[in-house]
Amino acid sequence: MQFSSKENIDKKQEIKSGLYVVSTPIGNLEDITLRAIYILKNSELILCEDTRTSIKLLKKFNINTKMMSYHKFNERKRLGKIIQLIKNNKIVSLISDAGTPVISDPGMILIKECIKNDIALHPIPGASAVTSALSVSGFEEKFLFYGFLPNSESQIKNEIKNLCDFPYSIIFFVSPNKINKVIKIFKIFFSDRKIIIAKEMTKIYESFIRSDINSLEILRYNLKGELTVVISNKFNVKKKSLNQLSESVKNEIKLMLTKYSNKDVSDFISKREKISKKIIYDYCITIKK
Repeated sequence: MQFSSKENIDKKQEIKSGLYVVSTPIGNLEDITLRAIYILKNSELILCEDTRTSIKLLKKFNINTKMMSYHKFNERKRLGKIIQLIKNNKIVSLISDAGTPVISDPGMILIKECIKNDIALHPIPGASAVTSALSVSGFEEKFLFYGFLPNSESQIKNEIKNLCDFPYSIIFFVSPNKINKVIKIFKIFFSDRKIIIAKEMTKIYESFIRSDINSLEILRYNLKGELTVVISNKFNVKKKSLNQLSESVKNEIKLMLTKYSNKDVSDFISKREKISKKIIYDYCITIKK
């Protein structure tokens, strides 16, 4: 795509100074918008999460604007310089490696500082892994976007436990090396829901894994790139409450806990007694206290 020199000059005069938050493709470079190309070409500086990744996109569309690396390890250090540039009426764009900047990516500190300094902010919308995955999920359109889960298993369990009663769809970003650990935790707290795992969306090897969470197998093949995981809305399935369990079953749980983990016990009892895994899991925790 080419713009004439005159068109570039004319349009550059129309662009107001400020920070432009520019969405870029999530995989297929052809998904960039015409407006994103136009803004990036006419910016005076592009802040990139990783210049080695961004250069591929910029070269493809003949964008020769100066780049500066801007990521979580240097954003505070470079904040003052960037704010001063924009105050001097410069046109600065912020991009991430893929998708919309700031959403589970660096940039929030810069956005807050721009607001604090009364600097104009301009969103340039585009591709989104969140809405792309949800659009083909078949789940209800009301949703919560969580983003990346914490690293430790105990932290993940706490976060998921806090979300398990949320009635609508929930969207996560999960790295391939963490997905099986996360699936095991999903089986405890989201056992009655469905799941879709989207990998390499918009790329040649794009694929989707669809399953009931309870029957989802451990993924044994190599996965590349970040995965977008959508948990379905909560289905209105009436199940037993803890009060409906007989004393003999409760005693059985206590005995099992002397040999097996909370997860193993809740898996077994919930399936046999048709009761939520979360209810059994919480009961196991109270017993061990």
